[in-house]
Amino acid sequence: MPPIVHHPDYDAALPEGHRFPMGKFKALAELLTAEGLAPDGFEMPAPATLEQLARAHDEAYVQAVFNQTVAPAIVRRIGLPVSAPVAKRAAAAAGGTILTAQRALETGLACNTAGGSHHARRDGGAGFCVFNDVAVAALAMLDRGLAKRVMVVDLDVHQGDGTAALFRDDPRVFTFSMHAQKNYPTVKEPSDLDIGLPCGTGDEVYLDHLVEALPRILTNQQPDLVFYIAGVDPHEDDKLGRLKLTREGLLRRDQMVLAQCRAAEAAVAGVLGGGYQPDVQVLASLHATLHRAAAAYG
Repeated sequence: MPPIVHHPDYDAALPEGHRFPMGKFKALAELLTAEGLAPDGFEMPAPATLEQLARAHDEAYVQAVFNQTVAPAIVRRIGLPVSAPVAKRAAAAAGGTILTAQRALETGLACNTAGGSHHARRDGGAGFCVFNDVAVAALAMLDRGLAKRVMVVDLDVHQGDGTAALFRDDPRVFTFSMHAQKNYPTVKEPSDLDIGLPCGTGDEVYLDHLVEALPRILTNQQPDLVFYIAGVDPHEDDKLGRLKLTREGLLRRDQMVLAQCRAAEAAVAGVLGGGYQPDVQVLASLHATLHRAAAAYG
């Protein structure tokens, strides 16, 4: 089985009734255990350090998160209270994606049960994203010489504006985002490749776009490591989505990404991405699609 990275701190306390479905992380871990997808348990990461986080973010912002002194305007932009549990969760998730990348480079494929916080930029978070864990992990792998070419395949329903901004001038990282065009963020930050889809796009058109783009950019870029943001918010029932993928469509998508990346001899670090159905058990089952696909491929 491919390694699965998880930390109990991924589940941080939020005020009752908050619209972010924080309970999905614990529910996913329980489901993966029940389905036998983590027979040896989970690999637990160390939280990302100040130094690691400050490679992708302004150090003053990182310190403000750790001290719970983030400016109110940025807290509003994030949409989460930047409390001690939320700060701890953000550092744990970034550490989880670092460990996932390390294990992917060792074994070919590994998955995190969190991550994909792609709206966070150098000067602060946004859109439920405190730290950009994929950017933090990519820079950690590049800094240590464990990877020379990195690709981000972002299939969250929202455009990966923060990741695109962070790597705009870094030729070592290729950013690819396929998303609903008329959705958050209103102003998109150009990725190296963006595919903006119309509202209501379903399985076949979505997968046609993916199969046309992904093999081509893998051949052109020849990455050592791919970070795959496997958001399930393109699902037809997602309240923040606007696309119309079915459960089967999500599975076919994940299978395609894993198969294409491994055929290109790229290691794959899978991270969770977005998903906003109010029933966390249903949501956890959708997020488990990535892990089921990884287990079958592994």
